[in-house]
Amino acid sequence: MYHLDNGLIGQLHSMLLYSLAILAGIVLLLYGADRFVVGAAAAARNLGVSPLLIGLTIVGFATSAPEILVSVTAALRGATDMAVGNAIGSNIANIGMVLGIGAMIRPIMISGSGTLRREFPMLIGITLLVFLLFLDDRLSIYDGFLLLTGLAIFLYWIIRIGFTSESGDSMAAEYDAEIPRDLSTKQAFFWLFAGFAVLLVGSNLLVWGAEEVARTFGVSELVIGLTILAIGTSLPELAVTAMSAFKGEAGLALGNIVGSNIYNLLAVVGVAATIHPADLSADVVRLHYPVMAGFTVALYLMAYNYKGNDVACIKRYQGVILFVAFLAYHVNNI
Repeated sequence: MYHLDNGLIGQLHSMLLYSLAILAGIVLLLYGADRFVVGAAAAARNLGVSPLLIGLTIVGFATSAPEILVSVTAALRGATDMAVGNAIGSNIANIGMVLGIGAMIRPIMISGSGTLRREFPMLIGITLLVFLLFLDDRLSIYDGFLLLTGLAIFLYWIIRIGFTSESGDSMAAEYDAEIPRDLSTKQAFFWLFAGFAVLLVGSNLLVWGAEEVARTFGVSELVIGLTILAIGTSLPELAVTAMSAFKGEAGLALGNIVGSNIYNLLAVVGVAATIHPADLSADVVRLHYPVMAGFTVALYLMAYNYKGNDVACIKRYQGVILFVAFLAYHVNNI
């Protein structure tokens, strides 16, 4: 009995350690992402980059940094399913949890952003492309190169938009109001590199803790990626969206989600495939990716205006629907 009790105590001690690693990883990702975004945005402003271009490229990419670094860490450990699950789960969490909560706080209405009107079809197209790549239940290095090439093309396209749409886009003013003005270039670069370092530590802690929990409970790496990692890495987007909703900056809330989901599919999956090509769980194509695609189409139907005047409105009851669907999906995964 003494040995049994010792074993039980050892298990509880290990679980406490893994849980603390996950919690610490999430906290560090939150703080690191905030500092990384602040540093990157302020440095770009000080170097003369326009607010819309900063928001579409630097801020958009920086808010996806937790997912990207967690994906890199997981792929380097050979846990490609975990990295893919993180990308799919983050997209589901961004729409169901982040946007759902944001709309419940304040209905999301936006007008005058041609950028969003162009990005919505792009997100749908990229979602279809990745689905076609997943159909063989294999993530190859060629898939990775294709997705990273797509990322480069998307960045080029979005940079062109940033140069040509600045004056007539309602999102420009919202980005301009949010980019820090009181940081020197030296301070901005300090926070840029410090934030990145914190993100690295946080991603390693989170992936290590999640892997150990998966081993202990016999849960698949895919499910861990879809749940613990996805929700943890989506918290920076939740913070940005909640603050944007409170301030009435709907363009930031919606643009942040659309941009982040595009980066997740192209960058997160692309990096994982390039670092560690692997077979995928059959549930990716059969269940989880279709759920993510369903959330994406729902967002498109709720937020896109077919009359061409680009007036979007996601009402509180629609936010409730998104959040309840998100909870139902995760209850099914448990």
